[in-house]
Amino acid sequence: MAWFRWWRRIRDRKGPGGVLAGEARYVVLDTELTGLDARKDDIVSIGAVRMRGGRIEIGGTFHELVNPKAVLDGRSVVIHGITPSQVEMRPPIDDILASFQRYVAGAVLVGHCLSVDLAFLNREARRLTGAPFRNPVVDTLSLYGWLRHRETEHPAFSAMAPILSLFDLAGAFGIPVVEGHTALGDAYVTAQLFQRFLPLLAEAGVTDLASLLRVGDPARQAENLLPPGGQAHF
Repeated sequence: MAWFRWWRRIRDRKGPGGVLAGEARYVVLDTELTGLDARKDDIVSIGAVRMRGGRIEIGGTFHELVNPKAVLDGRSVVIHGITPSQVEMRPPIDDILASFQRYVAGAVLVGHCLSVDLAFLNREARRLTGAPFRNPVVDTLSLYGWLRHRETEHPAFSAMAPILSLFDLAGAFGIPVVEGHTALGDAYVTAQLFQRFLPLLAEAGVTDLASLLRVGDPARQAENLLPPGGQAHF
């Protein structure tokens, strides 16, 4: 796998310290969907941007509209603004997934509430290739929860109530939202949020990629967002 060859090459060059989070390769992604039920809904758009450490690579973004099998009705159109007429001449996910897999090869996948995007992407990957995406993953919402518990000195972490949505967090960190609810626009906002988190994580001792993957694990999202008393209040 390209990812493991890259990890081994960087790890061996740096010695026991391993891969540094500030030098790793990332792809920050977002999808727009016909709905949230991975059993019957479909992807209608994929957007992604590349990062090297905390630097966002503006050129070479990935953005595709997808012609879904599921019905694209008014409920989802209100959210993402993609209409049936916009996707009726676009290729199906079968024609797009392979190019997206090439785009993310050798990178850590980053997203906000990433498990939702992965549920759909992995469903299609298993159907078409027999295997899910193998990339390591980081969820910015998990990172936010972990940093919040560390009482990091930033106003966004001292709010009385949890701030969970991508746009709430963007506002708290002074990130402008120009194209909300487009896959590429949301991926770019998420990349800027991740960019803000990296130095805060480094200050908290998360400097290597292995540690970043641990604290940003999407599976730890609920755990990281629990208040110190252990009871969720959101």
